Amino acid sequence: MIATSGEPAQSQAAGASRVGGALVGYARVSRAEQDPAAQQAELAAVGAVRVFVDHGESSRRTDRPQWQACLDYLRAGDTLVVRRLDRIAGTEKMAIETINELHERGINIKSLTEPDIDTTTPMGRALFGIVAVFAQLRVDTIRDNTLRGLAHARAQGRIGGRPTVMTPERVIAAAQLRAGGGSLAHIAKVLGVGKSSVARALEKADEDADRQAGETSAS
Repeated sequence: MIATSGEPAQSQAAGASRVGGALVGYARVSRAEQDPAAQQAELAAVGAVRVFVDHGESSRRTDRPQWQACLDYLRAGDTLVVRRLDRIAGTEKMAIETINELHERGINIKSLTEPDIDTTTPMGRALFGIVAVFAQLRVDTIRDNTLRGLAHARAQGRIGGRPTVMTPERVIAAAQLRAGGGSLAHIAKVLGVGKSSVARALEKADEDADRQAGETSAS
């Protein structure tokens, strides 16, 4: 059974009386004109009993319609199967949080193209724990280095100016701060620009990243 963002999910009713232990697939394409058929075929080939598909949705949005339907449908004992982890999360931090939330519900996750992401086995769970530790360390390091660099740049008079102008350097810094868990308000304060400027710049950066990911996936 294939559920797409253009169809009623009916996930709560379908999953209410269902016993866990199934393989459930999730696929996503960044642009509406992209075809998720290849992802769907891969997920069906490994035995997914149902595949939820989002069209034209950014991986950085957690309110994607079919992603929410998928979360509603999943039960303890199920295994969520994806082609790549970036189908469900746009940053390492988001991915780790999502996997931990699924784990708390008794749900495993398996990536078809990333051997390290497979919590159905003891070794897979151990590898994910190591990956999570290093990812968090990388996030903390990026945040500290970014804040240190911004402080130095501000001391040199290179940060500031019109609040509506986001230079490429500020966009990179904003993305790094967001990856470290910074809110829009916090990022705007650190960069010395307006919150709306940060939001617009990050939205455009997300669209560019999703477009590049879509082109890579299509190839």
